[in-house]
This record gives sequence, C-alpha cells and structure tokens, in this order.
Amino acid sequence: EVQLVESGGGLVQPGGSLRLSCTTSGLLFSSYDMSWARQAPGKSLEWISAIDAGGSNTYYADSVKGRFTISRDNAKNTVYLHMNSLKTDDTAVYYCATRWQPVIDGSTVGFWGQGTQVTVSS
Repeated sequence: EVQLVESGGGLVQPGGSLRLSCTTSGLLFSSYDMSWARQAPGKSLEWISAIDAGGSNTYYADSVKGRFTISRDNAKNTVYLHMNSLKTDDTAVYYCATRWQPVIDGSTVGFWGQGTQVTVSS
C-alpha cells in the first residue's frame, strides 16, 4: 500500500518559516518525481513545486518562487518543502504527490497524502 504522510504544518506569523516533510512508503521513492500542491480556503488546488527523481530539476510557481525550496532525501524516502518569508496568502492545506504535475485540468493524478495545514497569521 502506497502511503504519503505530510507533517510540519502549523501556525506561523507573517515573515516566518516552516519546513514541511512528506514521508513515503510502499513505493520505490527514488524513481518518482515528487511535488507539492496547496489548497487555500475557497480556492482550487494550486501546483506550487516539483522535483525530479534524481533531485536535479525543480519547478516553482510564481507565487512561491524565491521563497520556497523543494528538496528530497532518497535514503529517507522523504521530500521537503522549505518555506520562508511566509505571507497570509500562503495559508492553505499543503499536499505532496507522486507526480511532477499533480493537478491537470483541475483533477489530481498520482498518489497524494492527506495534507497538512499551514496558517500564516499575526
């Protein structure tokens, strides 16, 4: 059974930082591109970052470019999202997924975790 478990979310003040983790099991992690998506209240899913299987190539949406960094540790079957300079607009549930582009035409593809809540508020 494939499982993805996100952790590291919480409440943080604007300008603060968080590191999200997504630990996987039941799959050959090192062969999968991985990604992060988020869903803010009342909004659709947004694909925000991706990293290829080897960790050489990354993608960032304009909304997070320069503030978020994706990384992975294939020995730990884990992908990370380092989030800096957080804004109130970053408040959302954050999901990891086993595809480079996990949201296509509004539909999800690949395996997904259950999500972790990030709230940015003073």
